[in-house]
Amino acid sequence: MKSGKVLITGGLGFIGRHVAELLIGRGRQVLLFDNLSPQTHGPLPQIPARGLVGHPQVEIYRGDVRRPSDWEKALPGVRYVVHLAAETGTAQSMYEISRYAETNVGGVAALLDYLANRKHNIARVVLGSSRSVYGEGAYRCAQCGQVYPPVRCEERLSSGQWEPVCPGCGGAIEATATPEDATLAPASIYAATKLAQENLVRIATRALGIPAVILRMQNVYGEGQSLKNPYTGILSIFSNQLRLGRTLNLYEDGQESRDFVHVSDVARIVALALSSGTADGCTLNVGSGCASTIGEVALLLGERFASKTRPVISGQYRLGDVRHALADLTAIQGRLGFEPLISLEEGLDRFVAWVKTQPVEPEQLDRVTQELMERGLMPESAPRVGRGVASDYGRLSLSDPQRSIRNEKQDD
Repeated sequence: MKSGKVLITGGLGFIGRHVAELLIGRGRQVLLFDNLSPQTHGPLPQIPARGLVGHPQVEIYRGDVRRPSDWEKALPGVRYVVHLAAETGTAQSMYEISRYAETNVGGVAALLDYLANRKHNIARVVLGSSRSVYGEGAYRCAQCGQVYPPVRCEERLSSGQWEPVCPGCGGAIEATATPEDATLAPASIYAATKLAQENLVRIATRALGIPAVILRMQNVYGEGQSLKNPYTGILSIFSNQLRLGRTLNLYEDGQESRDFVHVSDVARIVALALSSGTADGCTLNVGSGCASTIGEVALLLGERFASKTRPVISGQYRLGDVRHALADLTAIQGRLGFEPLISLEEGLDRFVAWVKTQPVEPEQLDRVTQELMERGLMPESAPRVGRGVASDYGRLSLSDPQRSIRNEKQDD
């Protein structure tokens, strides 16, 4: 990356701060553009220091990405844009539709409108997108090969049939790593807004001749993650509950899986996307390349917080949740030479050590759960019968088999 100021929207948020710290460590000038949303930063937002406030290479601008006037104040003198600002609660997006569309889609539109109609010196745009645009993602069927099942229907979920089935033959399928050219099937308003962001950036920057890189991030976690936001960040939610002495309540059967990638690895990817032209015009997956079940992660966190109570498998579920998620990293390895450095075990050690230095937040999950139930997005009681569901739910134990998915190439 040549000389020039880097503007980071959502710059005082979780990922933005880590990107900023990495860049200033490499001698870059950064402008952190953030609205300090109360949902993320609390009702009386405090700018998190972490060596950023007062640093000679750092400017901070409190503004709203939806407002063209704020872009007009922030963009002059900027050479690179990293757009991370977004509303991120998948379940919340289903009933806060206008807010999610206005912030996620409107914010990108305001940026691109400025670039299309004003003189500027922007040399590259990096957009933080989400793996949610895939919906369920890629699976493999023994009979049909690679398939992309639709979002799971309420009828199957209510009977405890958690795993998707082949959309072709109706048979059993196995989750596999999802490549960037997979079928896109957003299953939430949040996911739809992220796909809209991608399309706007892809079309506008191509027309304007501005190189752009789109990064589809998996479940990002690590030190500095918001502990105040009850709508997103499963590790933060679990950690706060464990510190309050509460028993973790696992949805479905606890075997749904996610690709957890540490924020320091994500920051390195953003820096690589800014500095190298080899990914210009590309959309790339960002993950660890390994999937872990929610049950496994709950147990690992419980051990680190010395919890005496095992997680409870409740059988509850949320409409729109995907069953498994795993990134195929082939493209990002080839384009940017990226390899994740932080294992889940090391990342959780670092995360928990940091959490223990933070204040315990008031419990809000019960309120969020009630909101979902009132809006029909979550049943008031768990299913009791059906394939794959025990007649009585119990506590998860270390002896329970944990299903992990690995990023392994399979022949067609």
